[in-house]
Amino acid sequence: MSVAIEMGKTQGGQPATLDLEELLATRLLVQGNSGSGKSHLLRRLIEQSAQWVQQVVIDPEGDFVTLADAYGHVVVDAAAHTEAALQQVAARVRQHRVSVVVNLENLETERQMRHAAAFLGGLFDVDRDYWFPMLVVVDEAQLFAPAAAGEVSDEARKASLGAMTNLMCRGRKRGLAGIIATQRLAKLAKNVAAEASNFLMGRTFLDIDMARAADLLGMERRQAEMFRDLARGHFVALGPALSRRPLPLRIGDVETNGRAGNACLLPLPATQPEDARGLILTAGANEPARAPAIRPTPADTAQLLAQLAASKPPPPPGQALVEAALSAPPPPPRPVPAKVELDVVLREVLSDPDALFRSVAQIYQDFLVRCRQHGINGRTLDMGGFRRRLASARAGLDSDAAAGPEWDNAQAVAEALTEDIQPVFLLLARAAHDRAPCPSNAQIARARGSRSPRRALGLLEHMEARGLIAVSADAWGARVIGIPALGWQTAPGNPDSGDEDTP
Repeated sequence: MSVAIEMGKTQGGQPATLDLEELLATRLLVQGNSGSGKSHLLRRLIEQSAQWVQQVVIDPEGDFVTLADAYGHVVVDAAAHTEAALQQVAARVRQHRVSVVVNLENLETERQMRHAAAFLGGLFDVDRDYWFPMLVVVDEAQLFAPAAAGEVSDEARKASLGAMTNLMCRGRKRGLAGIIATQRLAKLAKNVAAEASNFLMGRTFLDIDMARAADLLGMERRQAEMFRDLARGHFVALGPALSRRPLPLRIGDVETNGRAGNACLLPLPATQPEDARGLILTAGANEPARAPAIRPTPADTAQLLAQLAASKPPPPPGQALVEAALSAPPPPPRPVPAKVELDVVLREVLSDPDALFRSVAQIYQDFLVRCRQHGINGRTLDMGGFRRRLASARAGLDSDAAAGPEWDNAQAVAEALTEDIQPVFLLLARAAHDRAPCPSNAQIARARGSRSPRRALGLLEHMEARGLIAVSADAWGARVIGIPALGWQTAPGNPDSGDEDTP
């Protein structure tokens, strides 16, 4: 039995219907600038088809969580799950045929891409017995299938793009019908957009997007200007599930609303300037206060180290063998002051501006080669010692500062952390110890071995969730970071200061 759902009305007032069974076989692309009614269209489609087919909504802004109350969708907070856990959740979603909204709003962009890729991969990889029909709606698809590399890592981009490509190219045989929506066709990967056979094109203003929309609808280039004049909620439909010819239509009403609602004018309160200053600079009576960093007792530090040791992941297979080979006893070295000369060679290695952005193994090999050139036995500094020395260097610490007695607890905590967190923790600890301004995102990213300041935000969230740091802000928006295990706290600092502030 064919199921036709009503999306709205045509210009002549006739019902504009969508063949749901045809959609399951041919997929859909929705395009429209912000404010064109794109999310309203998706909500109409989801509501009208909810009783007929299982649905999954990949929601980067948390706009569709309101479907839960009216239609029974289960909201999955992606920030509360690891990538591996999301894959398992996705498999159970297919097994039990539950409609869900995957809420990604509490994650920064790179982690949104990784978590979405993990969930889509879980939908894709289930056994054949669970290949039931399913609509997979992906809002803001240009985030998950970008046409070009951005500030996120190549690993995250490839994982997300691969998952979106599988959804649109190979998902049909597994019962997955991709419905992707984007603000910018030019920013959406062409191999993902090309797999859709149905199109709903809304208002857009950029020439490149209008031209691509006209090409996908089989219209002449001179007709592309019509997309600039479309009103909110008006779209042009084409495809086997919609219409064999370009069909203008207006999307119908919906029963649920997004949490943000529609923007409307609201008069400002009649507050005098002198009162307004007090309102924004003074904490209110019921305003939750952020707990300041508290200097812990030695037992607190020991407890944190025990927790970190218990949660530390096992080393990858073969790592012990590699490190054992690298730390094998070398031939007797010449009698030289090893510590001083090794520090000289390490500074020489790190004098290359790109050195800090390479892997530890690559930097260590460069270090060993330079040691041989200077006639020094570099293997007296094994891989573990080199990692500690490199973490201090990435944090901007010299050997004297790193060897001070007040750094014993800081080094003990840092050594219990993973390789990517160690230099960032030491950087923050040094600033907190000296009561220096809080490092900027650019400085934190550099200590992490990245050129992208945006990656620093996700790392700080991760460290705060583990209790390693406490992040707060002063009345002017400057960031303050405390180290609870050490009882230190930075001075306020601008998180958005540029690379020129990087030590």
